[in-house]
Amino acid sequence: MKVDLKELRSRLEDEQKHLQEELEQLVANAHPTDERREGSPFGKREEEATETSELEKRLALEHRTRDQISKVERALQKFDEGTYGKCDKCGQPIAPERLEALPQASLCLECKAKESKKAEHH
Repeated sequence: MKVDLKELRSRLEDEQKHLQEELEQLVANAHPTDERREGSPFGKREEEATETSELEKRLALEHRTRDQISKVERALQKFDEGTYGKCDKCGQPIAPERLEALPQASLCLECKAKESKKAEHH
C-alpha cells in the first residue's frame, strides 16, 4: 500500500484547524452562566457542585484537545523535517495502514504496544 503524503498532510492540517477551533470554543464558553437554580432545597452547595463538575469536564476536554493538537503539530513538524512516517522510538517505518487510519501516529505498532504495556504496569 502506497501512502499519499500530500493527502495525509492535508488531513493533518484540516484536523489542526478543526482542533484549534474546538479549543477556542471551549475557552470562549468557559465562563459560568449566571443562571441560578431557583427553589432548590440545596441552594448554593448544589450550584457549586454542579459548577465544579462542569469545570472538571471542560478542563479534561481542553487537556485532551491540547494533547491532540500537540500530536498533529508533531506530525506536521516531522513532515517539514523529512521524518514523517518513521517511528519516534525505533526509527522504523510506520505501517501505511496505520498512517492512513491515524495520520498523527508517531510510533509503529510494535513500539505503541510496548508503551501501552508499560503504562498498564504503572
